[in-house]
This record gives sequence, C-alpha cells and structure tokens, in this order.
Amino acid sequence: MTAPTITITPEALDNIRELREEYGGPGWGLRFGLTGGGCAGWRYVLEFEEAPTERDHVLEFGDVRVFIDPEHVDKLDRCTIDWEETLMSSGFKIDNPHAKSSCGCGESVEF
Repeated sequence: MTAPTITITPEALDNIRELREEYGGPGWGLRFGLTGGGCAGWRYVLEFEEAPTERDHVLEFGDVRVFIDPEHVDKLDRCTIDWEETLMSSGFKIDNPHAKSSCGCGESVEF
C-alpha cells in the first residue's frame, strides 16, 4: 500500500511541537488515526507516542513525525491538519475529503 499524503499547516506544526514538549518527549511522534465512537461513528486520534509500530507509515515534517496505521490510510489520505483558535476553544481541525458528514458537536465523522 502506498504511503498516505497528509498536509499539516504551519500553525498546526507549531502547536504539535509545543504539545509534544508537554505530553511527549524529544523525538516522539504524533499518532494520527481513527477509533470507533461518537455520534457519527468515527473519532480522530491525535496522541503522542515514543515510536511507530512496525506496520506504521511514518511521515516527516521537519522535526515532526506522524505515525499512521495502514488500516486507516484509506480514510486519512489527503487530510489536512490545521490549528484553529476561537473565543471559545482552540484545537486541531481536520479537513478530510473522505468524510461524508460529521456530527453536530463536531467530535466525530462518518465515512
């Protein structure tokens, strides 16, 4: 299977680096994946891990590594990870061309 193409905006990369210092460690990577759940069926996973598994696709964005399980490639390929700040919240925003819809609260997605 070919490696997925993921775009990460400069704002998201800056925040990944900051959060990695707080929740991970030097050289840790960001796990980008999916888990079942939520109103629409799937939730995004964004968490820090020390190392990829043997099966993972590893994408590099300078000093930021992203780990993606091959089982999720078809649903995550061509995603854009951005950082969004509003008056009420801040966090990662995922633009996914494969998503059919998302739930009203924005916490989960349907494929």
